[in-house]
Amino acid sequence: MAASTHTVTNQAPPLVGYDVFTADRALGEAVDRHLDPELLPEAREELSALGRTTGSAQVQEWGALANENPPKLRTHDRYGNRIDEVDFHPSWHRLLGKGVSAGLTSAWTRPGGHVRRAAGFVVWTQAEAGNGCPLSMTHAAVPALRTDPALAAEWEPRLTATVYDQELRPAARKAGVLFGMGMTEKQGGSDVRANTTEARPLAEDGTYALTGHKWFCSAPMSDGFLVLAQAPGGLTCFLVPRVLEDGTRNVFRIQRLKDKLGNRSNASSEVEFDGTWARRVGEEGRGVRTIIGMVAATRLDCVLGSASLMRQAVAQAIHHCTYREAFGGRLLDKPLMRNVLADLALESEAATTLAMRLAAAYDDGSEQERAFLRLAVPAAKYWVTKRCTPVAVEALECLGGNGYVEESGMPRLLRESPLNSIWEGAGNVQALDVLRALQREPGALDAYLREVGRARGADHRLDGAIKNLLTELADLDGIEARARRLVERIALVLQGSLLVRYAPPEVADAFCASRLGGDWGTGFGTLPHSLDLATVVERARPVA
Repeated sequence: MAASTHTVTNQAPPLVGYDVFTADRALGEAVDRHLDPELLPEAREELSALGRTTGSAQVQEWGALANENPPKLRTHDRYGNRIDEVDFHPSWHRLLGKGVSAGLTSAWTRPGGHVRRAAGFVVWTQAEAGNGCPLSMTHAAVPALRTDPALAAEWEPRLTATVYDQELRPAARKAGVLFGMGMTEKQGGSDVRANTTEARPLAEDGTYALTGHKWFCSAPMSDGFLVLAQAPGGLTCFLVPRVLEDGTRNVFRIQRLKDKLGNRSNASSEVEFDGTWARRVGEEGRGVRTIIGMVAATRLDCVLGSASLMRQAVAQAIHHCTYREAFGGRLLDKPLMRNVLADLALESEAATTLAMRLAAAYDDGSEQERAFLRLAVPAAKYWVTKRCTPVAVEALECLGGNGYVEESGMPRLLRESPLNSIWEGAGNVQALDVLRALQREPGALDAYLREVGRARGADHRLDGAIKNLLTELADLDGIEARARRLVERIALVLQGSLLVRYAPPEVADAFCASRLGGDWGTGFGTLPHSLDLATVVERARPVA
């Protein structure tokens, strides 16, 4: 008989078997706030069902397996034929299929669709973030295709379907399809106007042959791709189908898959075009304008993805501290740990509240809300995605050495955390985009100021921050060099105004005191000790 050397005690149970949606009070309240009351019962039922699935042991295992078994590229079959296929672990297909069936690509086709999808995206990607990429690309392709009514009529029903079909065959023979994107090239990166891929017109009107490369092509197993190339009339947007109507494979040569820091379940690739058949989307020379709707939608998904990751990191940290005891009591009840957890919870709730407000603006669709999005989306993309990594690091530290171990799931969250800050334009790109909106579209600033002005008079620190922001906006001297500082302030003021209007007083007070009032250190856990931090932490605690 083996001797028993110790008994396992004082270990937190796994956070599993719970409803990820209903456990997130900030998210649930945002859904209640932004959806038509008539839609709420059905929406909450759907989101709760998705939340229970996300929190299940089975789905959490799928997420782990999909990342432990990353995709593999097969350039040729056994006979030497070029096939350019990517093989995924079965868990990846299960995750992606569930995301599609949950409506995460169908926001454009139902009332309140963007709020419902955004909430679902925040919930579902807590289980595994990698499958969020093809879900996002497919969702975001719709506004770009709508610039060509004929193309939209053909492709939109497939893009917004709730059927996942992983087989490579002509799109006309599939009930549902996925889309990817290819814009950046080696020599240009974010400067897409430096693209060198050439588009040569073919005999059939609107069709072209592409020759060139894409340095980053997302989701290469997709059925179609939106890409940019240089046509005779300038930079133009094109639709590249993976399989042609006659069943033959389009020329889509996957050179290699990227070996990435995180997001390892998802395939990102380098591809070559050599006489690749493509269909023009929009007018020649207006490629950036055509694809900008897709870019804006995917930028919002970067905000949602970071909010999702922060929420899961904070939930894991608070859950651990609820059960772990040290120095004579629960970690959750220790004043210093409570300060850290409350600080993390503030960052998470502010991110979620802002992201859902942006989704609601998409559903509204009015001219004022579109103007608001023009400024708010790049500002939110800049700030929320940048806050993700420090949140993940601090949440991991709350678990101590346990958090540094792969089995805890925290290292996967940490590796994932920088991604959304890089995808769809890194920090400087977002800051410059905000400057363009300020300089070229005065309606965007007006809409933003109307939004934050709704909370004026409710908190003196917010009022002071708005006043200081207006002073900064009035001084355009050297504005590019200080663009990051300005955009950070724009995002923080917007978050503060939303929390003052919608969050419990304890949350709004703590946010305004620290982020806007200056009573905050340079790291988490430095909130004013006089605040009601226990209430902030309890609000963020996931109830399994």
